[in-house]
Amino acid sequence: MIDFEHLNIKQMSIKELENLASSLRKIIIDTVSKNGGHLSSNLGVVELSIGMHYVFDVDKDPFIFDVSHQSYPHKLLNKKYDIFHTLRQFNGLSGYTKPDEGDYFVAGHSSTSVSLAVGACKAIRLKNEDRLPVVLIGDGALSAGMAYEALNELGDREYPCVIILNDNEMSISKPIGAISKYLSQAMATQFYQKFKKRIENILEYFPQGASYMAKRFEESLRLITPGLLFEELGLEYIGPIDGHNINEIINALNQAKAMQKPCVVHAQTIKGKGYMLAEGKNAKWHGVGAFDVNSGESLKQGVNKKSATEIFANTLLNLAQKYENIVGVTAAMPSGTGLDKLIEKYPERFWDVAIAEQHAVTSMAAMAKEGFKPFIAIYSTFMQRAYDQVIHDCAIMNLNVVIAMDRAGIVGEDGETHQGVFDISFLSAIPNVTIAAPRDEAMMEEIMEYAYFHQGVFAFRYPRGNFILDNEFQAKKIQLAKAQILIENQSDKVFLGFGQGVARAKLVLDELGQEYANLIDLVFVKPLDEACLKEFAMKSKIWFIFSDSAKIGGVGSLIMNFLQKEGLNHIKVVSFEYEDYFITHGKTDMVQKHLGLDVKSLCSKIKTY
Repeated sequence: MIDFEHLNIKQMSIKELENLASSLRKIIIDTVSKNGGHLSSNLGVVELSIGMHYVFDVDKDPFIFDVSHQSYPHKLLNKKYDIFHTLRQFNGLSGYTKPDEGDYFVAGHSSTSVSLAVGACKAIRLKNEDRLPVVLIGDGALSAGMAYEALNELGDREYPCVIILNDNEMSISKPIGAISKYLSQAMATQFYQKFKKRIENILEYFPQGASYMAKRFEESLRLITPGLLFEELGLEYIGPIDGHNINEIINALNQAKAMQKPCVVHAQTIKGKGYMLAEGKNAKWHGVGAFDVNSGESLKQGVNKKSATEIFANTLLNLAQKYENIVGVTAAMPSGTGLDKLIEKYPERFWDVAIAEQHAVTSMAAMAKEGFKPFIAIYSTFMQRAYDQVIHDCAIMNLNVVIAMDRAGIVGEDGETHQGVFDISFLSAIPNVTIAAPRDEAMMEEIMEYAYFHQGVFAFRYPRGNFILDNEFQAKKIQLAKAQILIENQSDKVFLGFGQGVARAKLVLDELGQEYANLIDLVFVKPLDEACLKEFAMKSKIWFIFSDSAKIGGVGSLIMNFLQKEGLNHIKVVSFEYEDYFITHGKTDMVQKHLGLDVKSLCSKIKTY
């Protein structure tokens, strides 16, 4: 077993580094099998991570991980071995990079790494420091435009920077045949790089005709290698190399480091390397819950209740069969959003456009203009990336698009970058946008049926995992801006719930007694059911808001704006939404308790009013 406490990676032999790789894989598999997390992506970059730490200086060189769901080996190598067993647990080690854990930058969304590297390069040059940004980015992240914006500037300004492209068998440009493979491997050698530089120098002195022929010769080599794209952008290119051959990795990284130019090192890897069940392209092993290492079977216990995502997918499938103009899109999350079922059945009507949320929204806006009814299925946290497109390409023209926001509210172990708490705040400010949320399965079906006929931009949000309520209240036909009164009594208190907040309010009432307060499912927060709210304002004094959303700009803010507009200043509003800080990672129930939003804490708070 490796002694991580006294690990000096730069003094290790290749054989010792290979043994280190095996140890890292075992630790990752053992930990993720207990805690859940990103498995196959981390197993695939073990040797690349070792190479980064061997060649570069993590204490001074910025190590920048795109998305960072491939940062577990780096965490272990960066003195986090003692706490790695707390991975993704409440008060434990984050599953993503975080500066307060010794990492260079926070990451959780895709395709930011090269931009960060460009900024770091500029700062290093201005400060005249001897540091070199090192990026680890997957081929999937290169489907987002932001990466190319950064590559374009980097190639133009020629800042020294090393970009390791982790191509895990989903290549952006696969090599063609044995000759191409031979030439690509040759390009990774120091001989080729020196030869190439010498040719460039000699070409300056050649007569025009000879110079032209020499340039054509070099270009002919590049055209059958995967590096053409990067070299045309002005970056040096090395590869493809074997991303599991430590000796080859170290040689390539040393060569890239010595160039003092922006250089892409293209490494081909296998996702899930070292754990046979996870090897390859099986998306199931990208992010996992606890599982049995020997069988690979999930250890998830409890009632096998349908998730909100599954309900969404089944309902949309039924609607797509009924209404032929329904189309849909997701951004690299076909299984995560459930759209994989529709892509399989209707490949001409439903699409995965890769990590390109902006393109997903705008392309569907054009389809709406052409008379189709698009359903855009994107996680709440990732909808943040397409905010301008919702405004500029959908709302201004009041197009008939449906935005289905999965993972709304607290998502648990993924933490700050993934909590879906801001969508109400940022969408409610946009004209022509309607916002709703279902409280349970039956309401999800009703809302989606309504969404098909809605005129304008319609957004609805739903949680990760299961609905808490199990169709305990009769689902009524959805009408625009119509709330549903679930419990009515003589109390001067009102519980206003939205989405999963309805369930939390109901659980609190179960503890306090149903006569304690009236319970209303708002259904819509934009527009509000003003008639219903005015009616209850006449016979109540205090309203409690329950919603899985940020307090600033959230449901409570919208309610208070309404009361102020109507001059109903006698109503006291108490919101149990999330305060103005980023919510940490951990199991959802533990995070809720930490925030004081578990049922027991809520009951105690409510009794003080």
